[in-house]
Amino acid sequence: MQNIRSLTLCLMAVFLSGLLSAQKKNPSFEEVISLQSVSNPVISPDGRHVVFEKSATDWAENRFDRELWLSKDQGAPFPLTNNPSADSRNPKWSPDGKWISFVSRRGDKNQIHVMRSGGGEAFQLTDAKEGVSSYEWSPDGKRIAFLQSEDKGDAEEAREKKYGEFMEDEAEYELSWLWVVDFKPERFTQMPLPQQMEDSLFKAERKPKALLDSVPFTINEFQWSPDGTKIAIEHQPDPLINSFFKADISIYDVASGTHKPLIANPSYDGLVDWSPDSKSILYQTNLNDSTSNYYKNNKLFRIDIDGSGDKQLAADFDENINNLNWTPEGIYGTAWQKTKRPIVRIDPKSGKTKVMTTTPDQAWSLNFDKDGKNMVFGGRNYDSLGEIWTTGTDFRQVKQITENSSQISGWATSQSEVIQWKSEDGAQIEGVLHKPADYDPSKKYPLLVVIHGGPTGISTPQPVPAYVYPILQWLNKGALVLMPNYRGSAGYGEEFRSLNVQNLGVGDAWDVLSGVAHMEKQGLIDPTRMGSMGWSQGGYISAFLTTNSDRFKAISVGAGISNWVTYYVNTDIHPFTRQYLKATPWEDMEVYERTSPMTNISKASTPTLIQHGENDRRVPIANAYELVQGLRDQGVDSKLIVYKGFGHGITKPKERLAATWHNWQWFGKYIWGEEIEMGE
Repeated sequence: MQNIRSLTLCLMAVFLSGLLSAQKKNPSFEEVISLQSVSNPVISPDGRHVVFEKSATDWAENRFDRELWLSKDQGAPFPLTNNPSADSRNPKWSPDGKWISFVSRRGDKNQIHVMRSGGGEAFQLTDAKEGVSSYEWSPDGKRIAFLQSEDKGDAEEAREKKYGEFMEDEAEYELSWLWVVDFKPERFTQMPLPQQMEDSLFKAERKPKALLDSVPFTINEFQWSPDGTKIAIEHQPDPLINSFFKADISIYDVASGTHKPLIANPSYDGLVDWSPDSKSILYQTNLNDSTSNYYKNNKLFRIDIDGSGDKQLAADFDENINNLNWTPEGIYGTAWQKTKRPIVRIDPKSGKTKVMTTTPDQAWSLNFDKDGKNMVFGGRNYDSLGEIWTTGTDFRQVKQITENSSQISGWATSQSEVIQWKSEDGAQIEGVLHKPADYDPSKKYPLLVVIHGGPTGISTPQPVPAYVYPILQWLNKGALVLMPNYRGSAGYGEEFRSLNVQNLGVGDAWDVLSGVAHMEKQGLIDPTRMGSMGWSQGGYISAFLTTNSDRFKAISVGAGISNWVTYYVNTDIHPFTRQYLKATPWEDMEVYERTSPMTNISKASTPTLIQHGENDRRVPIANAYELVQGLRDQGVDSKLIVYKGFGHGITKPKERLAATWHNWQWFGKYIWGEEIEMGE
């Protein structure tokens, strides 16, 4: 009787589970793309209030808008700005906590705006001709320094008028230099009238002054010292993307208006933060190594501003540490540890690291109050969307102050878990397995493999995985989705990130195919109905699979590399290829051929959808045309869809919706045997 009763209860539980999942909503593609997100939280100097960014989707204008929200005394947040077309971002508190500044495009260029922290109208502070990029308050709150690019407009206009339009590759750019604008709060006791904004005295007060211009370098980052006497600057010879190898650090003396170099290693040196006593800075570097910037750990150092005391920190930690802040309580940051992202603390004296908390599962964007005793950060648990959290540095109470995940309440979301398997060469691989809300372990499901980019990206458990892949809808249609963290992924240490050096595509394919074999051996999937897809590096791996494997019924290649030679000569990041393949094509054509999907194009048989941005510089569109022509020559069913006006990513909602539909149609046809019209 006991066994019968247990069986009855079990059957009832299964029935109720199915009934419950049936009542859950399967969201539309538009609803997934319309999910709002929160980011970039900043805590007030006294630790009481938090301002952050919140993004939303404007379908009518085909854009993603960003506004500022405020949480007072860590209570329920409310909107602080309401100007959707202006894209308000990068909020900062004045040192006295009375003002909130932010960058917004409420005209031709991005300008700094300020508003009282108690609320009211925002007004434009700067009138920088070339617009404002990054900015920072002086510690006394009387000035705001910012970066502005040099003005070459007149010279370019004169050249075009005489010679027409032409461009010399890697020789035409504007350097970013350091400027400052005074802030006089007494001038803004109330919102200035339009005629006051044009008043000569008022305009003179808002006119920026150059602190560091006409210098032979471009400034990437800068920070005031806490005592306000100096500014640390990270600079490189020009703003070209590959010049980051030559980034160095100098110290600008505010009183004398002079600067002198502090760090000048042969490779990248990046500014991180000042020490609280203004005597030292924290920086990341590759030291003398300019051959492995993409897959080895950055080295973290502290140095006194007189050049003494150069010391490596966090040498005991085998991952890159980001979001670093040097506070009176220590140095804090976040780092991937497999699929979790905890907050870690570095002791400035010993250099030792310690994981402080893993609640929530992932953390990023740390920001601290003036005393360094309270922090705010973005983060999420595996089963939620991103939220804003606060805590003290004792981590006794971690508080969530947003309810962003309420958007998916009632949705049939992914049930995800981390699984492991061994690859062909014995490497231990992890991946995220997404299951339907009504998953039945007795069934064998179609399998869709979604491969992340990078290669130093990472896939983690989440309730609504998306981008241009309708993952949630596939799950609710009755499929499993595997997202492998193939060799080279972040979170597993430097040695793991180096496993695909001189082995791109080949080792990556081992990891994907061994994961599929692992699931087949467990009896989870129907091996006759499988598809693979990915964007960027994930698109490259998918292209490699389409020409080197016949395991899949359909493949989608998003912004993928098809030929490393074609890629190398056309991309905007040539060093990436040289570092991973350890040669140029002219030095070692064999490794380029072995790792290129096009090498085995004659073996291709898998129907392949190719998606690519028209103006992609990172993975130029020549890769897409080469792959599709090769597939057509082999008689393989293939389709190329070009998203007009886009670069490496699909950054507008309507085109993202179209790309989602294109994948839904392609895999619907080859995995489910359905002919689907867009909009059904």
